[in-house]
Amino acid sequence: MKILNERFVSWAEAKKLLAKRQKEKELGYEQKNALEHLKKFSKLSEKTVKQMMEELKGIEKLKEKHIVAIANILPQDLDDLRVLFANEVVNLSDEEKKKILSIVKKFS
Repeated sequence: MKILNERFVSWAEAKKLLAKRQKEKELGYEQKNALEHLKKFSKLSEKTVKQMMEELKGIEKLKEKHIVAIANILPQDLDDLRVLFANEVVNLSDEEKKKILSIVKKFS
């Protein structure tokens, strides 16, 4: 198998892709497990996640991987947000952190 491109996807989009592939052919063991996990933990629709991600793109310091992680985990407070950025070299201001949390609360 040749990899043509690689990108970060939200859990909602991954769930949609795996469900579509499941209709086309039988999924492998890992794919079945991933789909079951996504059905349990993916809380928002793909449309809602895309809207949230568009708003998060307005925060300049966030990279695509940060935006996807925020959309997947849906941090509810500063501690949750701090955990997401624990191993990152992103220095967010208090105002930016509050803006992220308000965007998440708006869509979740």
